[in-house]
Amino acid sequence: MAEQSTGTQVGGPDREARGVRLVAVLLGLTVVSGLIDAVSYLGLGHVFTANMTGNVVVLGFAAAGAPGFSVPHTATSLACFLLGAVAGGRVGRWRGEGSRRTWARLVLAAEAVLVGGSAVVAFAAPHATASVYALIALTAFAMGLRNATVRRLGVADLTTTVLTMTLTGLAADSRAGGGSGHRSPRRSASVVAMAAGAWLGAWLVIHHGLGPPLLVAACATGVLALVASGRE
Repeated sequence: MAEQSTGTQVGGPDREARGVRLVAVLLGLTVVSGLIDAVSYLGLGHVFTANMTGNVVVLGFAAAGAPGFSVPHTATSLACFLLGAVAGGRVGRWRGEGSRRTWARLVLAAEAVLVGGSAVVAFAAPHATASVYALIALTAFAMGLRNATVRRLGVADLTTTVLTMTLTGLAADSRAGGGSGHRSPRRSASVVAMAAGAWLGAWLVIHHGLGPPLLVAACATGVLALVASGRE
């Protein structure tokens, strides 16, 4: 028999272990989330397309008539994110029992294509009304697709888009909180990754517009899709 039931070749390395492990890949995706939310919040009318916790709050602000916020923009982001999550759920049920590496790469490749499409729109006509909605829709759908996948992969403390529970765990499970602090490096790395992505995205938006940070995000996701392994 050429291959064992676990997917490990007899006398050879486990194919799932090849490439960059999922922890490193998810930290890279956390940087990408910071980039995308910098673009959406700073460049698309104070709307989030990766962080839906913030987006629900923003929708409340917009509904109350707070200046600088848009109900249609925020509702579009939420709706497209949910559609992306539905698609991610279906892909997960289709591919979830197979190779984690193939599954992760498939979803990340789709995200790279969607974000790359948004970069093309941003370079072509960044300020047109239709372009704004297209950018929101494409990036929010991509983030929904990714979040559904990350949730099903179940790598602890690396959601890639929200940090509330990560920060809570960092404090509550620390030695000061009476815990062991054994996951503090991973949690800290996630916080730093998000902040770094947000900083880079904000700098690029301020100095170069919406296209460059989206292009960087698409390229980074594409590279992560190529190098991801199936192992945590």
